[in-house]
Amino acid sequence: MGPPRQLVVIADDFGIGPDTDRGILELAAAGLVTGTTLLVNSPYAAAAVVGWNRAGRPLDLGWHPNLTLDGPILPADRVPSLVRADGMFWPLGAFMRRSLLGRMNPAEVAAELAAQHRRFVELVGAPPLVVNSHQHSSLFRPVTRVLFEFLTGWPARPFVRRVREPWRLLARVPGARVKRVVLNRLGRRQARDLDRAGFPGCDWLAGITDPPFVADARFHARWLAYTPGRTVELMCHPGYHDLTLVGRDAAADDAFVQRRVDELALFRRPELPDLIRAAGFALVRPSELGTNRTASRAA
Repeated sequence: MGPPRQLVVIADDFGIGPDTDRGILELAAAGLVTGTTLLVNSPYAAAAVVGWNRAGRPLDLGWHPNLTLDGPILPADRVPSLVRADGMFWPLGAFMRRSLLGRMNPAEVAAELAAQHRRFVELVGAPPLVVNSHQHSSLFRPVTRVLFEFLTGWPARPFVRRVREPWRLLARVPGARVKRVVLNRLGRRQARDLDRAGFPGCDWLAGITDPPFVADARFHARWLAYTPGRTVELMCHPGYHDLTLVGRDAAADDAFVQRRVDELALFRRPELPDLIRAAGFALVRPSELGTNRTASRAA
């Protein structure tokens, strides 16, 4: 047998709220999550970084560029095409419509992303090791090109998420199939640019889903068993029940609040380490992966 396949497990939305952050750090301490990405414009971002440092930096900390939650780092009057009348970012649905209609100013996107990156360096003391965008906003115009050009100007290449999965996985793994088709088509185009530019990243992405499906005890078993490739990223959104998300990321009775609780429970199932090994994986931090090695993607 050859060397084990490499599995990167990245928990998104670090800093979104204290109980979410607590769950992510606990999973990192147990060796089950190897990276996370920080929402630097969240009111809880600074406290999250303090908690990460106090915990001994148990996982790689990256940047979660965000244009759909809370407000911008820059004053709202400097990025008017990105915000509502109350100065907050447009939520995802409105963001997507404005993207399709060309209503976002690329210069304002570039300025806000640069401000968020500066904020990350201020909080963490170093550039991010990992980059992936909140709610996959980097797959939409004009964010795709703006973020790519921004990242290629850095002296070192961070690990960047490839939003792509084999087409046959849509048949084998249930859940969010329409969303996955759309993201896969957009993501493959972006991934080709990232591959050519030499950004580290995985062959495939696993774990895109909707809230009902993370209540299924076989969720991880299916993704781990059926996802091919030498390097795979498993994305996740675990956390404890976090009331700070209400009115920001979700309504009080929203399934997206419970989704984080369900994902935390999935990671705590005792059979998960055995599932990872049985699928031929070893857990690694994203910073341990070198320049992306393109695997066969005929699927």
